[in-house]
Amino acid sequence: MRGSLPQTAGEMRSVLETFKAKQMELGGKLQLADKALIGMVHVAALPGTPCCSMSVNEIVERAAEEARTLEGAGFDAVIIENMHDRPYLLREVGPEIVSCMTSVGVAIRRAVDIPFGIQILAGANHAALAVAAASGAAFIRAEGFVFAHVADEGLMAKADAAELLRYRKQIGAEHIAIIADIKKKHSSHAITTDIDLTETAQAAHFFGADGVIVTGTSTGKPAQPQDVVRAAKAGLPVIVGSGLTPDNLADFWKVADGFIVGSALKEDGIWSNPMDASRVRQFIESAHVSLNRP
Repeated sequence: MRGSLPQTAGEMRSVLETFKAKQMELGGKLQLADKALIGMVHVAALPGTPCCSMSVNEIVERAAEEARTLEGAGFDAVIIENMHDRPYLLREVGPEIVSCMTSVGVAIRRAVDIPFGIQILAGANHAALAVAAASGAAFIRAEGFVFAHVADEGLMAKADAAELLRYRKQIGAEHIAIIADIKKKHSSHAITTDIDLTETAQAAHFFGADGVIVTGTSTGKPAQPQDVVRAAKAGLPVIVGSGLTPDNLADFWKVADGFIVGSALKEDGIWSNPMDASRVRQFIESAHVSLNRP
């Protein structure tokens, strides 16, 4: 369990080592600390994308620094995502994205000792798995793993669990966990309205996911605790994947296995702003309160 709130950087480091020593296998290949806090690094816009304004070295250095900030504050893991590459390509990204995300991943592997994961938007799960394998990541976040849906990039018509797991086998990456978004944000699920969240999570389990992610309707919008409970009925670890804040973390603490935190760690709570170290520390403080509340 998380102890009393650390007062110094040394105590923070001691707490982190305690977390790592108590890592448990939550399911399949997914190994994270119990109630894992997973800090999001929104990688700056990559070369060739409309918003790119930084060199590759600058992109890599910023991402590594943010990862160090998260680890230093006490986060249990990091996930990197090409969120600034909007508008996103559907399923397929170019070699410039794969190579740059690999560079970021390698830099983060060298910068921190905690596990890290990869997501490449939108639904570029094969690319994410290749980057994870090359950079030493522990897991990927995969959208479109089971069931079709309409995303803001267009129709994600074919779920890719079958191809993705075969690809993982082919490249010798079976140690890398796949955490699948279900009924994900920024999407319409009208074509699967007859399939509820529990059934969707069960399908992800049946098709080999190592965990599932439950979100709100969009980035920064919270999930619903009852949705987490419904997803957990499938028997997989459930990660909350959007809208977590110091104010609502307690609502999810008892029902979820892990928590991906992004927008709440940024200046003014806006995902596209720079990371705010004071907000990072505040979130860790809230986690301590949540764990030790009656």
